[in-house]
Amino acid sequence: MAPLHKGSDDTDSESFPRLALNPFYGEADPVGGMTEAPPRHRMPERPLPPSSAYQLVHDELMLDGNSRLNLATFVTTWMEPQAGVLMAECRDKNMIDKDEYPRTAELERRCVAMLADLWHAPDPGAAVGCSTTGSSEACMLAGMALKRRWAKRNADRYPATARPNLVMGVNVQVCWEKFCTFWEVEPRLVPMEGDRFHLDAASAAALCDENTIGVVAVLGSTFDGSYEPVAEICAALDDLQARTGLDVPVHADGASGAMVAPFLDEDLVWDFRLPRVSSINTSGHKYGLVYPGVGWALWRSAEELPEELVFRVNYLGGDMPTFALNFSRPGAQVVAQYYTFLRLGREGYRAVQQTSRDVARGLAERIEAMGDFRLLTRGDQLPVFAFTTTPDVTSYDVFDVSRRLRENGWLVPAYTFPANREDLSVLRIVCRNAFSADLAGLLVEDLNRLLPELRSQPAPLTRDKDAATSFHH
Repeated sequence: MAPLHKGSDDTDSESFPRLALNPFYGEADPVGGMTEAPPRHRMPERPLPPSSAYQLVHDELMLDGNSRLNLATFVTTWMEPQAGVLMAECRDKNMIDKDEYPRTAELERRCVAMLADLWHAPDPGAAVGCSTTGSSEACMLAGMALKRRWAKRNADRYPATARPNLVMGVNVQVCWEKFCTFWEVEPRLVPMEGDRFHLDAASAAALCDENTIGVVAVLGSTFDGSYEPVAEICAALDDLQARTGLDVPVHADGASGAMVAPFLDEDLVWDFRLPRVSSINTSGHKYGLVYPGVGWALWRSAEELPEELVFRVNYLGGDMPTFALNFSRPGAQVVAQYYTFLRLGREGYRAVQQTSRDVARGLAERIEAMGDFRLLTRGDQLPVFAFTTTPDVTSYDVFDVSRRLRENGWLVPAYTFPANREDLSVLRIVCRNAFSADLAGLLVEDLNRLLPELRSQPAPLTRDKDAATSFHH
């Protein structure tokens, strides 16, 4: 009699092929068709079950950082579930097809009108604007309009004898450097000096001449969260015009600040209340509180947007004006922006942004109180602050702090400032909606826990400063 529980020889486990994936990933047969992992750098020959494809991608993405703990990015990392449902319902709608999706187009128009009113356009109904994939595209559009208006005024000299230039601080977002490269405009960058980390009025006016298409003033620098003095810059350009006749327009890059200042700094004059401000952009996916990617570009009136930049397209049976760079893109983010405007209103936005600012200021104070760090900004403009080590700290540097915090899941960027402050290396923390006081407290606890170890180092351990990034997003 055969021994109980003894299996036959042909069931030896070695006769089974090694499974490349968890058998339970298969939909029906947990073994069939799962003997090979699909290739990663070429298309597989055969399809996979949807659950298998999902699990493969899902598992790999687990190695990404936790976006809620990413204190480097300005981009929104949390929205309400209802917003996610709306976005899922609209992700298959092509924004450019306004004839087929007229209500989505209407929601975009309403958002433009709301922003024009928020930014004090002289006649919000006459202001023109559009959604974009983010502030980078919005800045390209604004820059193109500035250049085209300048070229029309200088048609007798351009392009033969005149090269247009754009004046801005060295701290501008990299999209402005791209604009200058793509559209052959000379960037005139005002460097940082001492404790001035952004553009100032006198320096801006000093670089302007008859070939200047405009000045870019940033309401909320990505380097330290500070507002540039838009009103002072406009006043300096008013004086320049009175002395020389040069009429230089201003573009307000409000990628972040244009959705903070109207609610928290209502007395700050930076927008269309200043006649010299011809256009404004913002990122709906930053402090506009919408998942990426959506931006907005607005002009004071149709006169600031040259007609030749507006294309009228007969598309799917409809005559449709368009002046965005991108053509086909989903309507989901625009719908989410309208939802958020409707959901929060002015009071809701004020409450959310005030909470973020309160968290930023409180966190900055607690970090300063540790004694090892010096604050460059305090989170009292954008809910963002930058800090560096004090002169007596020699055993570690900001790059060591960034690396050690990453071990606990926190993404806090360390980077070096641009000209003329390449000697200054800092850490920067961006406080966004859903980065709560409780999370800020956990960050402080982790930093306090790390400091004794960092202080005991013989010297800073980080050697590759080229690995630093200023996280321009």
